[in-house]
Amino acid sequence: MHLYITYKRYSSWSLRPWLAMRVAGIPFQETILPFAHGDSLRQFAEQHRIPATVPVLEHRGRMIWDSLAILEYLAEAYPEKQFWPQDPSLKAFARCASAEMHSGFVALRSEHPMNCHRIHPMTPSPAVQADLNRLAVLWQQFASVRHTDGEFLCGEFSIADAMFAPVAWRAIGYGLTISDEFDRWSKALIALPAMQEWVEDGKAESWRVEATESIGM
Repeated sequence: MHLYITYKRYSSWSLRPWLAMRVAGIPFQETILPFAHGDSLRQFAEQHRIPATVPVLEHRGRMIWDSLAILEYLAEAYPEKQFWPQDPSLKAFARCASAEMHSGFVALRSEHPMNCHRIHPMTPSPAVQADLNRLAVLWQQFASVRHTDGEFLCGEFSIADAMFAPVAWRAIGYGLTISDEFDRWSKALIALPAMQEWVEDGKAESWRVEATESIGM
């Protein structure tokens, strides 16, 4: 199993399957394709006739691209890992929320790109504030649907946590306030050994994307 990703300092899409696989204890190899520093990603995509985006999971001759598609593939390949909660109502809600994160929150994602190694508080725009308000509602809904203990959205770590993981770094990096429930979840997420490994790996990278580093300057 081989996971192709890009910068650990910046890549929210790459973080999602990488974190889920590490937390689940699924062994894999990884390759970083620094798209802003060469054409390795373009060449890789042309070779396999897939979009020039990451992450991409290679497994048993299959190429699976897109973070949510990879996570769903892993859930089917490793049912014993319980990537989704067993409770049907909670599972349905977690899937809806994950899909909403995948396709929505455009203002938050565009105005505050992930950067795990930079703190620069900013006042959110009205569009971003609307996204933050929606996140607060989602966290309340998770708490009402969930009937088990645990620090994560479904109690135990799940695909939903992996999908929303980049939001934790956005909140930290730009000083964005969401809710007390979100803060408790974020602290548990950041404390995961796998997340700490991701941060340390990103710290060791020499690449810098100035368009992201200069946000808010």
